[in-house]
Amino acid sequence: MKTSIWLAVLCLAASLPTQAQTLKPIELKDQELANLRGRFVMPGRIISFGIVMSSTWQNANGEVIGARSSMQIQQTTITPQFYVSMIDEKGSDSARSQNIGTGSVTGGSGLNSTEGVTQVVRAAGDNNSAYNNVDINVSKANQAPAPAMQPQGEALGAGSTLVGANGAGSMSVSSTGSGVQFNIIANNNQGSTVQRLAQGGLMQNTTLLGAGNKVSNLTSLNVVLRDNVPTAGALNGNLDQLKGLRTLGF
Repeated sequence: MKTSIWLAVLCLAASLPTQAQTLKPIELKDQELANLRGRFVMPGRIISFGIVMSSTWQNANGEVIGARSSMQIQQTTITPQFYVSMIDEKGSDSARSQNIGTGSVTGGSGLNSTEGVTQVVRAAGDNNSAYNNVDINVSKANQAPAPAMQPQGEALGAGSTLVGANGAGSMSVSSTGSGVQFNIIANNNQGSTVQRLAQGGLMQNTTLLGAGNKVSNLTSLNVVLRDNVPTAGALNGNLDQLKGLRTLGF
């Protein structure tokens, strides 16, 4: 009789789910943490993702050329789409001619092959200012923000280019096979700026050759996470992921 009871207990213990067993803490090496940190989010947790990019160039006469582009992706989004609005502002001294830039910058060919976030400002003139910035905003909500009824700007089709020009210079926004690129070439040899989001990297590169210019490159990534309490099933899934690390020798 006692033998049958012990057999029943052993069978019951063997059939218990692994989550019910004691989970002993294990130490993770820094190299493993570096590979895991910030790379994974539970399925269905991201309910909205948006990108806003802008590039502007203001010359010494106050004229501004530039563009702003935005894209928002939600669960109901069928095809992601960038929309572009051109920026064209007249200055208070637009009639006055600007001096030709005489600065010179050499080198920098390797900047086109960098990875990750690259921010560069090279100046060979006086009284210039350049601003490169990247914002990553993560918030929580029970539902995704309501999309705009009518997106602002012109749709940027795949492989297409939108252009604009005024007294400050010429502007182009291009959609390549791997991302989006902003280009501004200032008039009177004042310089140029490039902002590119492609192939998992971001480039913000400004070259100033004249005087009295103000340049700005901004990119903002906006993520909204679902603010729900994790269910028991989700917690069990997390435990399964932790136990899977043991097979790697940790």
